Amino acid sequence: MAIVEKVIQAPPQQVFDVLADGWTYSDWVVGTVHVRDVDDAWPRVGARLHHKAGPWPFSLQDASTVLACEPPHRLVLKAGLWPAGEATVDFSLEPVGDGATRVRLGEDFAAGPLRWVRNKLNDLVLHQRNKETLRRLSDIATRQKANR
Repeated sequence: MAIVEKVIQAPPQQVFDVLADGWTYSDWVVGTVHVRDVDDAWPRVGARLHHKAGPWPFSLQDASTVLACEPPHRLVLKAGLWPAGEATVDFSLEPVGDGATRVRLGEDFAAGPLRWVRNKLNDLVLHQRNKETLRRLSDIATRQKANR
């Protein structure tokens, strides 16, 4: 499992608001190139976010489904990218310091061929990808803080 953490200079609700806006996922989730649709119930359990991932002309269409949602502390997704497989993605948010949030992002392949090729190289790639994902999430969350 690839686990990364980042302290974001915004309160948990501010950060969770970005997670709760499915239309922004292609802005901060590395690899997601286009959000096609977001269920009205997002981010409630069972709601889906329909996306495209990967570079054109090889991009794949799939969806991510909410497995758990505990605003503003936790969001767990089943991220699909078939035929490559799917991953479980777990965001946990913890208040720290003066209005900041420690975001922990854990991702693990849950099904499909990607699950079978687990190795240190895959973990390193996921780790670097998710560090960049949290950097982008931070940029959006702190920009929203400044605009309030």
